[in-house]
Amino acid sequence: MKKITIMAVVFLLGICLAANGLAADKAAIQKNVDGIVSEIDGGKAAADFNAGDYDPYAFIMEESGNMIVHPSLAGESLKEKAGPVYDALIVATPDGTWVDYEWKGAMKHSYVKKTASGLIVGSGYSE
Repeated sequence: MKKITIMAVVFLLGICLAANGLAADKAAIQKNVDGIVSEIDGGKAAADFNAGDYDPYAFIMEESGNMIVHPSLAGESLKEKAGPVYDALIVATPDGTWVDYEWKGAMKHSYVKKTASGLIVGSGYSE
């Protein structure tokens, strides 16, 4: 019985730590995206950003679906390549919102925010 109690406590502790880590990651993701949007709204060119400078990577997309910044899709149309993902991301607002979608068999959760010029900036994590 004592062994089961200890295992249950360790399990619950693990869940709590994972939830805190996820909350911290979500806050960091929002901070990165908000910062990029602020810099673009302040005059920095979207093409001057590097997706790999952020953890997890960030992306910048035109409303048409053209990916300006992305580790592997820069210069390609997300609308043509992955319509359902494009449909999920296009709901971005100037205040920012979290969206969920499936990408290559995994659930993704991305924070997306629209710049003053209509670009969509995002970053997220997979389950």
